[in-house]
Amino acid sequence: MTTGRVIPASEHPETAHRFEELVGAFVRVADAQTMGAFLRDLCTTAEIDAMGQRLQVARLVRDGLAYQEVSRRTGASTATVTRVAHWLRYGEGGYRAVLGGAES
Repeated sequence: MTTGRVIPASEHPETAHRFEELVGAFVRVADAQTMGAFLRDLCTTAEIDAMGQRLQVARLVRDGLAYQEVSRRTGASTATVTRVAHWLRYGEGGYRAVLGGAES
């Protein structure tokens, strides 16, 4: 029976290994030009757009905008806005580290 629980990557050895390898690759990038080239090689246009949209959503949620307004400004669904807001508040702190500034 499916419980709907999201299984952490650490419970999937291959996923955990791929995640660690990806993190290591990002850490080795020394400058914005190389990072841009790496992202363009690694990701599809749709993936880059989706990640960029999530970062915009996180910034606007952090700044205190209503979810409907964030959705209107970014084109993200309210489900995406809600999910990003959840990770902004209760996640690993990655959004806060990248965005800096005030927290919502």
